[in-house]
Amino acid sequence: MIRILSLLIFLIISTQLYSQSEYIYILGTTQDGGLPHIGCQHVFCEESFNSHEKYFTTSIAVVNSDINKYILFEATPDITYQLNDLKENIFDEFQLPESIYITHAHIGHYTGLMYFGREALGSKDILVKVLPRMSKFLQTNGPWSQLVKINNIKIKEINFGSKTNELNSINVTPIKVPHRDEYSETAGFIIKGKNKKALFIPDIDKWEKWDRDLSQLVREFDFLLIDATFYDANEINRNISEIPHPLVTETIDLLSGLNKENRSKVYFIHMNHTNMMLDPNSKLSNLVTSKGFNIARLGQKFYL
Repeated sequence: MIRILSLLIFLIISTQLYSQSEYIYILGTTQDGGLPHIGCQHVFCEESFNSHEKYFTTSIAVVNSDINKYILFEATPDITYQLNDLKENIFDEFQLPESIYITHAHIGHYTGLMYFGREALGSKDILVKVLPRMSKFLQTNGPWSQLVKINNIKIKEINFGSKTNELNSINVTPIKVPHRDEYSETAGFIIKGKNKKALFIPDIDKWEKWDRDLSQLVREFDFLLIDATFYDANEINRNISEIPHPLVTETIDLLSGLNKENRSKVYFIHMNHTNMMLDPNSKLSNLVTSKGFNIARLGQKFYL
């Protein structure tokens, strides 16, 4: 009997340890322009400039520590710092991703690819997985086309709804979301590990424009990293209809009928430099979390 109990305990511990070998790691949480933001005179920007504290543009890594490899979602303007973050906190040395997935062709999501060029890293065949319009954009517009031509990066087309296996046991599936698609389509990503699955949607116009029910998705997923660009419509002195995003207030109202367990699955990400949710000690952060929702933070892990 003691031997059986010991075996069961061993199996439980082994399973728990094994399940923690795969995880999402948060590399950045801001909107495309980052923080501090060019030309910004918001108090948050001034504090960031004065303290030299930088908040990185939204990006995540998916890591399999059993094989010591990772994939990257978004090639941001902060990619130099973000890959160094992985070196300092996850791996023992500088390491390139096995592949890079890009949601769309807005500046915070793909322009970091330039650092793989001959003026910087001079990499060889970095695998970049993108949807068809994004693929054409990168291959027919300089300077990105040069990266392809001289094999700094290697483009692999993916399609909505088509599952790709990564890192032995991670499945990645792009899904279509409505957004300002000037140069490419826009994807969200389903990221599924052995035990849990996450939804990554850093950019979307409005939830009501989508052909999916966000409330139902919250019930189906274990973690959701979703667009929180603006807390409310009074946040910036611009016509917010020119840069549509679901306001955090709208998302909270939409999901307010969910129970506490489901609300706790939601992690807001991709916050504008004016969004005080970026500050974990702000009244706004406390207000959002008091309603049962979460805010993604740099260095956070989500085990899959």
